[in-house]
Amino acid sequence: MPVPAVNLHPAIERTRERWETHLREMFDRGQFILGPQVAEFERELARAFSATEAVGVGNGTDAIGLSLRAAGVAGEVITSALTAPFTGIGILSAGCAPRFADIDPRTLQIDAGDAGNRVTRRTAAFVPVHLYGAPCELDRFASMARSLKKALVQDACQAHGARFKGKPFTQYSPFVAYSFYPTKNLFCLGDGGAVLTSSAKMAKRLRELRDGGRRGGQVTYSPGINSRLDEMQACYLRAFLPMLEEWNAGRARTARLYDEALRDCPGIGLVSRGEESVCHLYVVRARKRERLRRFLLEKGIATGVHYPLPLHLHPSYRECGLKRGDLPHAEKACREILSLPLWPYLPAAAAGEVAERIRQFYRRP
Repeated sequence: MPVPAVNLHPAIERTRERWETHLREMFDRGQFILGPQVAEFERELARAFSATEAVGVGNGTDAIGLSLRAAGVAGEVITSALTAPFTGIGILSAGCAPRFADIDPRTLQIDAGDAGNRVTRRTAAFVPVHLYGAPCELDRFASMARSLKKALVQDACQAHGARFKGKPFTQYSPFVAYSFYPTKNLFCLGDGGAVLTSSAKMAKRLRELRDGGRRGGQVTYSPGINSRLDEMQACYLRAFLPMLEEWNAGRARTARLYDEALRDCPGIGLVSRGEESVCHLYVVRARKRERLRRFLLEKGIATGVHYPLPLHLHPSYRECGLKRGDLPHAEKACREILSLPLWPYLPAAAAGEVAERIRQFYRRP
């Protein structure tokens, strides 16, 4: 049975009537930038995520960078070594210097203790990552940020709809960055992003920065950038947002199937994720990973690696001052992690096929 890593078609088809209606409204109005679709999506998203304000931007990278700029951050920013490279790019785009902390090997989330140990007089902010849809130790980061008087910007680009200890993310910091890349839990059909905030003042500042520093006219008041969520993408996002809870539940069901089927599988280590995870990805630690990937691909099963190299070893971040061996947990994880097929409407039989093929691989002589 062929099993792709991701299949968006069922979700897109089930929401067709909604997004077609929004698209007709957009074309009838003839406004394609910062129009009523974006404004309405911002209101709907803030309400759904229990935030005061939501500000649509061009992508998740800009959501991080604009948040740092709005917070007035200048200096070094500590984030996880195990995340998408765009987390670091967002920090660089704000004129800041990324610095990396190691991870907890059980959860693969950024280790708050290690992050705290790396604070120096040059540290200006923390950007903890809610990796794979599971919240990191947000309370510890919020406490550190308050006591050390550092800014806190959350990278929630993989954690749409997640909460921490039952509370919305915006109760822990004034900036929460999201991406709507097509593979995300809440996605659009191109690039898109948003910042959720608990501060009306910061929302106003973000709206100015995303639109070239303008305040609705042709005069720029600050050195902003051009990063506006498109009206067309807002049409899709408005159609998809009401389905997020159902889609997250579907992901969680599949994750539980994998848990049960692979719990005692030789060669596979399960990653602890907690009950509040929205299961953006289902990641295991696999012995002989590349051989397993080739075996599964021969059986028609696609997999991914998120991510193959920790950020401190990327050439783009050589200025961070770390070398191979400095973050051992992240480095070891990057040699082992494997993302299995996961999407909201993945058939249980397909998940069972994936698990059985993995067991078959490790049973071979």
